Amino acid sequence: MSDTKDTQFENAVKTMMEHVGEDPNREGLLDTPSRVKKAYEFIFGGYKEDPKKILESALFTSSNDEMVLIKDIELYSTCEHHLLPIIGRVHVAYIPDGKVVGLSKIPRVVNVFARRMQIQEQLTEQIADAIMETINPKGVAVVVQARHMCMEMRGVEKINSTTTSSALRGLFKKDEKTRGEFFSLINSPTGTRY
Repeated sequence: MSDTKDTQFENAVKTMMEHVGEDPNREGLLDTPSRVKKAYEFIFGGYKEDPKKILESALFTSSNDEMVLIKDIELYSTCEHHLLPIIGRVHVAYIPDGKVVGLSKIPRVVNVFARRMQIQEQLTEQIADAIMETINPKGVAVVVQARHMCMEMRGVEKINSTTTSSALRGLFKKDEKTRGEFFSLINSPTGTRY
């Protein structure tokens, strides 16, 4: 951010604090506008990253044509309606068609989309589409299970309610057996951790 934009952002944070009844000149809050700016730059860093470039940076030729599943990817995102946290887990699977991607790239793609103002349904679709369009697998499946602080901290105040969304592409959408295997794997106990 430029110095002018930094100042504008910090002044906006001071205005918000005043609006809710706080004194931004109170000792404990003097550096809060700067801290919030830095936190937002990190939390919304996904706008500056290209998920396709991340995936393309680690594509490898492979004869594997069986499901690759990365389960329980931690998710921290922000609801675009209230700017409150979304906290959950993501399960991503794909069936290679001549190419596999480095395993660390899938969680990085999840982070790119999570670090934007989002609704869960769109986040789920974006992850699936980026993988499908870049890797060109036989199929992609993404399931997001998350808690929304906009439901728990305000509004209906339903604590511990979980929202589940899915996006299925290719074989996962067309083939009932493939889809069933995916859901069976993500719903099975994790077992031994290495």
